[in-house]
Amino acid sequence: MELVVEVANTTAGRDLGPKMLAYQEDGVPEYIVWRTAEAVIDWFVLKRKKYVPLAPDADGILQSQIFPGLWLDPVALLNWDMPRVLAILQQGLASPEHATFVAKLATEATRRKKK
Repeated sequence: MELVVEVANTTAGRDLGPKMLAYQEDGVPEYIVWRTAEAVIDWFVLKRKKYVPLAPDADGILQSQIFPGLWLDPVALLNWDMPRVLAILQQGLASPEHATFVAKLATEATRRKKK
């Protein structure tokens, strides 16, 4: 498992407590919790076996470290601005990093088929 996403209304304490620790111990590289009651999106990345918050870029965009091209504008999502959410996602999917990632996946898939 590379990424876990939780949408939490009343379970945020469990999602940011025992479940988060379990994912951390299992080595899940990224963990996202959308705390709907608080209107907060937490995105964590695993660094030295501990989760740390993923810092947004200068424009406030969160960019996955494990899935290049997976970009999220948390403010837009929290405001239900879906055109903006999709526009930012499309920018990420059009990035050179995403193209490199897709090419790498295709190469690995081809290699597996040959075995």
